[in-house]
Amino acid sequence: MLKINFVCHGNICRSPMAEFIFKDMLKKQGRENEFSVCSMATSSEEIFMGVGNPVYPPAKKILNEHGISCDGKRATQVKKSDYENYDLFICMDSNNIRNILRIFGSDPENKVKKLMDYTDRKTDVADPWYTGNFTVTYNDICEGLEGFLKSYKTKTVD
Repeated sequence: MLKINFVCHGNICRSPMAEFIFKDMLKKQGRENEFSVCSMATSSEEIFMGVGNPVYPPAKKILNEHGISCDGKRATQVKKSDYENYDLFICMDSNNIRNILRIFGSDPENKVKKLMDYTDRKTDVADPWYTGNFTVTYNDICEGLEGFLKSYKTKTVD
């Protein structure tokens, strides 16, 4: 079972969207037993007194529009010790990669990836916190996840 942790800055928009879209994709394909999936933040900005904020309402809304629930999800932050607990950390943008590498210190097993690197575009996932456009973000995430699954089916994940 491949253990994947999707990562963004606050764990209230993009990474939980990726987590729950991916879980939905896996369920529809009957592949949920191949992966263990979660999401986390590189910052503690959405965590107060040990309790993370829930998924941002517009992110939750677009998931619900696609029949995907993220109920009960709360922001959590990546810790250095998490490096040993996951096979892949799939980040939403280049800043997330920089920040997670600061947390881990290094990436000796090449576990840190960027979601859109599994596509032909090799860009960052649009950040709806700044753009306000959750549809573009949803589409970016779906494209990246489809690319990841295609890559995973045809070769080992590098």
